[in-house]
Amino acid sequence: MKDQITVLAVTKMLSGMCLGGVSLTTGEWVRPVKEFGHVLPGDLSYADGSPIRPFDVVELSLNKHRPTAPHVEDRTCDFVRVRPTLVRRLSDAERLAFLDKHAEPQAWEDLKGHTRSLCLLDAQEAEAIFALDSYSGKYEAKLVLPTVGERPSPVTDIKWRALGRRLVANGGQVRLHGHQLRQAVGADRVYPAIGLSRFYDGKFWPLVVGVHCVPDYDVAIDYGNL
Repeated sequence: MKDQITVLAVTKMLSGMCLGGVSLTTGEWVRPVKEFGHVLPGDLSYADGSPIRPFDVVELSLNKHRPTAPHVEDRTCDFVRVRPTLVRRLSDAERLAFLDKHAEPQAWEDLKGHTRSLCLLDAQEAEAIFALDSYSGKYEAKLVLPTVGERPSPVTDIKWRALGRRLVANGGQVRLHGHQLRQAVGADRVYPAIGLSRFYDGKFWPLVVGVHCVPDYDVAIDYGNL
């Protein structure tokens, strides 16, 4: 069955990539997954080779609903025989309206209760942390969100990670809080999308799978170094 989703997450995972968005048909979150194996960077591209990006409206060939709590949004998807198709891209005004409509202040409670694994928040007091060990090359991007807790959550959003790599290109750590963060990206508002990891080390960990700013920021993504 073909469906169209508005993309809100294009992320780097340990074993591949992940895609998430909101269905135009149901208004609910969808996480397209493969029947077997992991989603790879090549799967998240169109027939011309251009990458899928947040706020693309994408037509996908979605098959079985594969809900395994808390990942009730999982739907198997054929990325190969039926390539993703770009329907259109949301304008700036449409992006803001979409984010305002789908931000859910209390949704984190659902994630903590393991009744779902994806949500969008409106979080103006976020603190961003970027760190690069220039010796080992280890890079980390994290976000502290009061709604989610005081513990920093890893950011898997590939665009946000690219932004951080630019800010710590020479190594070291950068911490941006509140107005510093908004000033760094030239944004008035910040909307993080939160997802729960697969079961690891005894629990499902919160991940920031999308960081959406209004106005948007511009950064080049090196797909060989996410």
